[in-house]
Amino acid sequence: MTKSSKKTIRDLGKDAFKDKTVLVRVDFNVPQKEDGTVSDDSRIKGALSTIDYLASSGAKVVLVSHLGRPKGKPAPKYSLKPVADHLRGLLAGMGHKVVHFVEDCVGDKAENAVKAMKAGEVALLENVRFYEEEEKNAEDFAKKLAKLAEIYVNDAFGTAHRAHASTEGVTRFLKPALAGDLVAKEIEMLSSALDDATCVHPFATIIGGAKVSSKIGVLENLLAKVDVLIIGGAMAFSFLKAQGLNTGKSLVEDDKLEYCRELIEKAKAKGVKLVLPIDVVVASEIKAGVPTEIVDADKIPSDKMGLDVGPKTIKAISEALKNAKTVLWNGPLGVFEVSGFEKGTYALIDNLIELTAGGARTIVGGGDSVSALKQKGVEDSKVTHVGTGGGASLEYLEGIPLPGIACLEEKEAALSH
Repeated sequence: MTKSSKKTIRDLGKDAFKDKTVLVRVDFNVPQKEDGTVSDDSRIKGALSTIDYLASSGAKVVLVSHLGRPKGKPAPKYSLKPVADHLRGLLAGMGHKVVHFVEDCVGDKAENAVKAMKAGEVALLENVRFYEEEEKNAEDFAKKLAKLAEIYVNDAFGTAHRAHASTEGVTRFLKPALAGDLVAKEIEMLSSALDDATCVHPFATIIGGAKVSSKIGVLENLLAKVDVLIIGGAMAFSFLKAQGLNTGKSLVEDDKLEYCRELIEKAKAKGVKLVLPIDVVVASEIKAGVPTEIVDADKIPSDKMGLDVGPKTIKAISEALKNAKTVLWNGPLGVFEVSGFEKGTYALIDNLIELTAGGARTIVGGGDSVSALKQKGVEDSKVTHVGTGGGASLEYLEGIPLPGIACLEEKEAALSH
């Protein structure tokens, strides 16, 4: 899937949306405080470009999203009303004064509210997962959503790997189905690394996180494309044990050791530079303030667990990335959330910032990697792209078609429906 394959709202131009009603799938599944107010509005801000473009084009902009896991039933705790209030404040600063909250997402209440809207106004529908038909991708429910509008836009990359009524089913009854700005950017950025025609080499990827088993598809797909593969996080200890090293109490997937050995051999055969931890920070438990020590990767004590990479590894990673022109990072190098085990991940972030400043394209994907950026206080603009979809990013990196993207129109499709 190349960056140019899916038709976007920009391809149609503003005139195409004037006096039209546009149903926009957004990802407003945001963290909230006890009182329901939004504690992190990154996902809302990510959709503002699309909302602004459509509203300023003279469209009625009808937003649909989920929040949490209400299990197919209305639950006040998961109402999107506090999100609508927050959105209202953000859009007011962009000159959009009318943002409605609609207490349902289908049926008479939703239809009447949308009909009453004026051109340029925005409405956020109530949580689409208050209906079990949403996750079942029920045809009748998708039809009810489609009835609200004349054009469909998907701007929720974080849910694009789910074939739900609001992400895939609705496109069977509502056309054209287009990519919003956020989805278009995600496709462009990930494709720029994965597409042989657009990737600038040397291409390095850093894969971290807890388990090898959750990243096998990604490792397999990327191994055929990268020049440098850096493995960190707890999953690295399965690779170390696969080479016969003692890993102490570190997290290891014993049933994946053979796979790890095979991947090491494949990397050698393909000429891929594989970087594994040379030294690690160990402790007896995952807890801030516990005594730690730095040991070589082949000298991990039996009663300790590896929780971060050590200074020798940080230096080796920095050296391996030095000439990279494309860098893709998915998964932290250590338990960065706990004080004392964040140095490896933070050093990697510093590397990425430096590489970006030097002209490299740096792409950060995966929820934990994004959280590490935030924890370190690094602005998104310091790297080329910060992804918005954990699960969706992983499946895209595996080469798996995403239902919420596959159903969108190709650029060459006729604009008349």
